[in-house]
Amino acid sequence: MAEPLKVGVAGLGTVGASVVRILQQKAEQIAARAGRPVVVTAVSARDKGRSRGLDLSNVAWHMDPSQLARARDVDLVVELIGGAEGPARACVETALGAGRPVVTANKALLAKHGVALALAAEGAGVTIAFEAAVAGGIPIVKTLREGLTGNNVSRVFGILNGTCNYILTRMEKDRIGFAECLADAQRLGYAEADPTFDIGGFDAAHKLALLAALAFGVQVDPDGIYIEGIASITPFDLAMAEELGFRVKLLGVATQSESGIELRVHPSMLPKDSAIARVDGVTNAVEIDGDVVGALVLAGPGAGGDATASAVIADIVDIARGAKLPVFGVPAAELTAPKRAPMGTHQGGYYIRLSVLDRPGAAAAIATRMAEQGISLRSIVQRGREPDFDRPNADPVAVVLITYATNEAALRVALDAIEADGHIDGAPQVIRIEKR
Repeated sequence: MAEPLKVGVAGLGTVGASVVRILQQKAEQIAARAGRPVVVTAVSARDKGRSRGLDLSNVAWHMDPSQLARARDVDLVVELIGGAEGPARACVETALGAGRPVVTANKALLAKHGVALALAAEGAGVTIAFEAAVAGGIPIVKTLREGLTGNNVSRVFGILNGTCNYILTRMEKDRIGFAECLADAQRLGYAEADPTFDIGGFDAAHKLALLAALAFGVQVDPDGIYIEGIASITPFDLAMAEELGFRVKLLGVATQSESGIELRVHPSMLPKDSAIARVDGVTNAVEIDGDVVGALVLAGPGAGGDATASAVIADIVDIARGAKLPVFGVPAAELTAPKRAPMGTHQGGYYIRLSVLDRPGAAAAIATRMAEQGISLRSIVQRGREPDFDRPNADPVAVVLITYATNEAALRVALDAIEADGHIDGAPQVIRIEKR
């Protein structure tokens, strides 16, 4: 059998510890798949005294991950530190500078520095593998980079953040508010103490930027993504969605058309019988629309130590076999600058919830503002109290409008005019309807 592949693991958190444990426990199976032994020879973490349930007696310990990256007894560096800067970036850059391939789960690092790192890797004759950076255990990177090379991909979209999917699922099924559900998610370990990165849509945006680069052969473009989080979603919105035949999910959507590449992360309504809409809890799911294969859906655990470690180990085995694929599927120098499609050009249907004041002419004024922008309404639903003809200007009532496909810019003009007219209380709630 060939010489062992000597692996250094930087970061021994949940994922890093799982990677080391699985490589040790399944050494024979992995060696048979890789065609050579895969041996952990070095690790790096901040707390050497912490018990991780691992046998590290024959493993070199480095307090500095960059020292690990240049160590003589390391052939491949696994970076599981996290973060776009600091030790993680230094570790990866050091490894590439030393001519070592890198496996990482670090979507923030790749979203910010992916093209530069890819150029460095390819210049050194090695690769960066990042299956674990997007959708946990789902092999979405390999699918886009290798499995669908005969396809022109027009759209990639899906549930890319398990925390948000868990919260929306609980809110819908248990009829509880966002704040209560978020607190439960934090208690169960599904959400961080500071959940902004997840619930604000930023985690999903980093992942979407990587998927778009793979799908369309463009440079990673996190700054070109329109982002909304889920904090404004209410149990009322979820109940109305169900009544109207939809479910609400936080989606990352990358679409390529003649007007450019549209990148967006926001709550969306999907027909409730569609594949992505049926995905609940912390599970992730991604649909790829290809011109040859049609619609391909992959679903599975999007986070967790073992699920993410599974993706890391798959990348390690590929490299052990000699794989040196371009990081984003084509040479980094050939990645094109993305032509951004402005969010205002987006075409689709919309759910709009308005708190309408009970006053003469309010409903007519709203309909007029929509008509002025050429927006056709598919349905109008009122929820709340019955009109009180003896008490004009009483508490507002909830009115839900469902539009036919329209232009986002036109919709925003109409809603701005409705707000200026003074017939509604508070800002409109807008949720885009995503086609299946």
